Amino acid sequence: MILDQFERPLRNLRLSVTDRCNLRCSYCMPEPEYVWLPRADILQFEEIERLVDIFVELGVDKVRLTGGEPLLRRDLPLLVAALAARPGVRDLAMTTNGVLLAQHAAELAQAGLHRVTVSLDTLRPERFEGLTRTAELPRVLDGIAAAAPLFGGLKIDTVVIRGVNDDELADLVEFGRRYRAEVRFIEYMDVGGATHWSMDRVVSCRDMLDSLERRYGPIAPIAEASSAPAERFQLPDGTAFGIISSTTRPFCQQCDRSRLTADGLWYLCLYATRGLDLRGPLRAGTPAPELAGLIRSAWTARRDRGAEDRLTTRDRAPLIPLDTLRRDPHLEMHTRGG
Repeated sequence: MILDQFERPLRNLRLSVTDRCNLRCSYCMPEPEYVWLPRADILQFEEIERLVDIFVELGVDKVRLTGGEPLLRRDLPLLVAALAARPGVRDLAMTTNGVLLAQHAAELAQAGLHRVTVSLDTLRPERFEGLTRTAELPRVLDGIAAAAPLFGGLKIDTVVIRGVNDDELADLVEFGRRYRAEVRFIEYMDVGGATHWSMDRVVSCRDMLDSLERRYGPIAPIAEASSAPAERFQLPDGTAFGIISSTTRPFCQQCDRSRLTADGLWYLCLYATRGLDLRGPLRAGTPAPELAGLIRSAWTARRDRGAEDRLTTRDRAPLIPLDTLRRDPHLEMHTRGG
């Protein structure tokens, strides 16, 4: 296991398999047009497997498939099966918007995918259409219904935005209960395509807990040793839910995550503006030990504490101006996997 400058291990790799998405969520992809990564630059499955093998040798044991929308990547179950067969990958998960999940859930489970997280920000059709600019809510709900019996520990991720969906917290908890899914509420973050972000639109962890306590009564924290981003809580009846409070209460000191884009740029922090190119050396035939050395050197020099640094910023505004995003698609969250 290798450690960075703050003794954080390299354990958790978020692996983007495509930058394309079939939704246009207002906090992620608010613009009408985007510059997509060149298809020739997208890593082939064999290249992904080679890189994953190197990361596993260096200590990674958790891999999460992301996008864009990962289910847009053709033949994704083949990659799932290949990664699931690797003994070093202890936890193989996927985050999806759920639109295509119903038709792929059984095949993904058969291929060996361990866990699924579905992004769902509202249960109301008109709000869903306003947030995503699509009318795909019924397909997302069908996807959750199809995946729930196949994947234990199904999670539902909800980005909470003041004045948009902050009145649905209890509704989403009840919806998750129906499918034995744990809902994780995420504070609105000032990253990538969140070009309309402002601090007054952030619903803090404390505000969420206060809202839920008004509905359910006293809420207790769940004590556990974990590097997971969500703090977990329990309702009086035992129902668990999580809150990812990376805007107001960052968890940088426990962060063991890094992100590999679909075209092979490796980012050590969600707030990072530069990544390490692994595709170039890989395609140039660089031997695995040398690639491992590049990764080891970058991680051991890591000092990123992006969310904590942002917390100290005065007059905090969106992280990246729109004109900068348009010049560099790698700064978008749909490119680096959120």
